[in-house]
Amino acid sequence: MIKYSRQRECILNNLQNRRDHPTADMVYKSVRLEQPNISLGTVYRNLSFLAENGQILKISTGIGPDRFDGFTNLHNHFICKSCGNVMDLDYIPSETIIEKASNDFDGEIEECEMQFFGKCRKCLLNN
Repeated sequence: MIKYSRQRECILNNLQNRRDHPTADMVYKSVRLEQPNISLGTVYRNLSFLAENGQILKISTGIGPDRFDGFTNLHNHFICKSCGNVMDLDYIPSETIIEKASNDFDGEIEECEMQFFGKCRKCLLNN
């Protein structure tokens, strides 16, 4: 049984009510408005806990710090290589990719996670 935590609930609610895929620091700054005594360490620990338990998504972008997503439904992400912005993309079924990869793999592939990289519209317009 998971022990209830008002701070964890606040962090989860914060993520579920935003679409910007924030960093831990961004979540911390936002949550402090409701929980002024919360520490950055508490935010990091709870983000890890929520991600490990499937309540949020942790997005490792390869560009700067990890991002977090409160929407765990199946969808993909686009990551801008210029500004680091992370955006949702509709889910693209990965069965074909798994099937192709399985042909040359001596094991069992159960799932596939896709991320798309490039330049967002804003960065394209600024060049």
